[in-house]
Amino acid sequence: MIEICNMSKIYRIGNVAVKALDNISLSIKQHEFVSIVGPSGSGKSTLMNMIGCLDVPTSGEYRLDGMEVSGLTDDQLAYIRNHKIGFVFQGFNLIQKLNALENVELPLIYQGIPTSERYERSVEALKLVGLEDRIHHRPAELSGGQQQRVAIARALVGNPQIILADEPTGNLDSKSGKDIINLLKELHLKGSTIVLITHDNDIAMMAERIVRIQDGQINDDRVVS
Repeated sequence: MIEICNMSKIYRIGNVAVKALDNISLSIKQHEFVSIVGPSGSGKSTLMNMIGCLDVPTSGEYRLDGMEVSGLTDDQLAYIRNHKIGFVFQGFNLIQKLNALENVELPLIYQGIPTSERYERSVEALKLVGLEDRIHHRPAELSGGQQQRVAIARALVGNPQIILADEPTGNLDSKSGKDIINLLKELHLKGSTIVLITHDNDIAMMAERIVRIQDGQINDDRVVS
């Protein structure tokens, strides 16, 4: 599903070159649940941006489902983000004026899905995350854990090949955070490919495979027993 080969990313700050990723190679198969863990500044967020087609590498190759994405146009990258990857962010990124159903519908609007189908698919996605009784509630009327469930439903509604979760428990209390990780585990058991970005070792251990990154390099990659 994900094939990264000798990928580097260099940012320039004035005359200084900062190597955020240093010749990384990584392979993630379909239906895996992988956590990418590392401290602040380790390069994990940059790696997430590469996997999510939010940025392009300075050098190296990235193949997503067999497609080389490194040289694609902005429009082609946007298509991949909207159709192949479901994003879950630490800050939820919900639109406050829209209710849960309307927030979940947004990716389908961008895909040009008809209104009736959008409604049915969005309600089904909210049912999957246990929020069928909150579909008309706005974010301010929901707890943090419920808002993150809406964000996960939004990530699921387009039937993406990958769910990319960036610190999804970062703004939640411990119980809500555990509930969200358990939900991701349930989605994985139903067939989703999940890549979880975290700085928390305990959260990382919830995945079936842990990739550790430090100073822009992968220094450990193992299956959790």
